[in-house]
Amino acid sequence: MHYGQNATLTYQLPTALIALLSFVALAVVLERLFFFTRSRTDPGRLEAGLSRALRDGDLETALALAGAGNSSLHRLFVAAFSCWELPDETVRLLAERRVRQELYRWERHLPILEVTARVAPLLGLLGTVLGMVEMFRSLHQGGAVDAIAVTGGIWKALFTTVAGLIAAIPMVLAHSLLQGAIDSQAETLERGVDFLLRERAVREAGRPEP
Repeated sequence: MHYGQNATLTYQLPTALIALLSFVALAVVLERLFFFTRSRTDPGRLEAGLSRALRDGDLETALALAGAGNSSLHRLFVAAFSCWELPDETVRLLAERRVRQELYRWERHLPILEVTARVAPLLGLLGTVLGMVEMFRSLHQGGAVDAIAVTGGIWKALFTTVAGLIAAIPMVLAHSLLQGAIDSQAETLERGVDFLLRERAVREAGRPEP
């Protein structure tokens, strides 16, 4: 087989794998963006409504407000209000467990994006190395050196590295942005737990002494 055909086959496989990883990464990013949009809310507005209901002693209204949305914060409050009459420590532990469950939902599939961002440039480098190996092997066997074939082979070999970097850079940026959104949501949920404990403290302070 001629060198040009060998080189083409050598870099086509890594390039195809890079394209596949790019498609997977795009699917993960779109799915995560959809989930993030659906699972967030305005915490200040929600907590203000819940605070009014709780300080009026209307747990049923508070539970209805918490169940009216599908965000992670709504689910946290539903879990807490479902066991609102239990001791403070129990409510805190249940709320913290719910926070961990929600963060797991937010972090789902993100490792896939991280792995694809790391593997794509390595596949590009592998394609380049294989292409260079094939080029020098063909030159060694062929005897005569064709400058056009050599430069063309180098270009084809380096193309996979370029393809890997082009695929990896948006993946890294997307992963960083999504991780930032997760960190922000973690802070929101932790503040939600603080809100619950504060409201329970206010309720206990307002109770008459036995």
